[in-house]
Amino acid sequence: MEIEHYSFIKVWILAIISLCYCYYISSKLPEGIFKLFSLTPIFIFFLYLPLTISTFHLVGISAFFLSWLANFKLLLFCFDQPPLSPPPSNLFHFISLASLPIKPKQKTPSQNKSKPPQRSILFAIKVLLLALLYHCYSYKQNLHKNVVLAMYCVHTYIELELTLALAAIPARAMFGFEIEPQFNEPYLTTSLQDFWGRRWNLMVTSILRPTVYYPIRLISTRLLGSRWASLPAIISVFVVSGLMHELIYYYLTRVAPTWEVTWFFILHGVAVAAEVVVKKVVPEKVRLNPVVSGALALGFVAVTAVWLFFPQLLRNGLDEKTIGEYCKLMDLLKGLLGMCLRSMRSFLFLGLTFWTGSVPAGHVFRWPVEHPTLFVSSLGVCELSPRARFSSKVHKLALLSTLE
Repeated sequence: MEIEHYSFIKVWILAIISLCYCYYISSKLPEGIFKLFSLTPIFIFFLYLPLTISTFHLVGISAFFLSWLANFKLLLFCFDQPPLSPPPSNLFHFISLASLPIKPKQKTPSQNKSKPPQRSILFAIKVLLLALLYHCYSYKQNLHKNVVLAMYCVHTYIELELTLALAAIPARAMFGFEIEPQFNEPYLTTSLQDFWGRRWNLMVTSILRPTVYYPIRLISTRLLGSRWASLPAIISVFVVSGLMHELIYYYLTRVAPTWEVTWFFILHGVAVAAEVVVKKVVPEKVRLNPVVSGALALGFVAVTAVWLFFPQLLRNGLDEKTIGEYCKLMDLLKGLLGMCLRSMRSFLFLGLTFWTGSVPAGHVFRWPVEHPTLFVSSLGVCELSPRARFSSKVHKLALLSTLE
């Protein structure tokens, strides 16, 4: 695990160096073929970097942030399109925009100030729910298969949203700008179009619109007219999304693609296109109630996910791998928390001893103030020599005898 952490750090150091090249060299070139040619090695390099790590969470983060989002943002950068054009005056601002799943929020004259507390409460609830899901996985052998799959669906949503939200914190702290939300409560959706276009993983939506949807719709308008031009564009967006998910699945599993997840997105692209046709043809008065259509949309997403989205992950044991990594992370956090509490108790005890000049009543004197080497050893900073240990024990016994 320690080697994986070093590999993860190395990947991101190399990514930052690559983005410095983009900022200082490629940004000086004219838009179009010259800038695209200068960035082609970076595209290939970002596709290679996730292959150097194997931990599920770390490779997933690197693949999504670098191989997908960063590459697509740099592709737009080649043609002087946002979010990287015009280049920010600050290098770290450029690196954050390129490598993190963030989109600065446009300032509006009036904003609802009650939303941040509400969002914080929802965030805390989702953290607790994710912890509860991991706890329930200990008993999944006693649960029905469909219940476990439903838990995986909820888990995928919560962990992805929390990961993207945590990744945006450094940029918000460093630059102070507000970030567009990456998710918009997808469980409140009213249709498939609403789910994929306005609620689920909005960072992907915002990057696929300028790279795929708008160019295809422009071409389709000339061929089909403006009324139906969006249909090929919608299906093209889902095809590209499916291929990128297939690439991420390869990074995670390191096995040959089965194309199931690609067909999952193609199916949803066709369904969204059909929904758009229905909305254009059927009057609004005779459409389904939004609550009913939203429930049907969520049911369709869940059923097709169990059919096409999860099988490739489950066949390769990535669910067990994810749970195992979580358990290791919890053990690490518990160890760090315990060490911090012990250190705080030690420093508090030492401070009280210095302040009062005596050992507080009811406390066991674990180290004499007059012998700092024993204090250092008790914190685990260094190991005392046999002579120092003997001297400390004698000194401690002498002090304890004076307290009796």
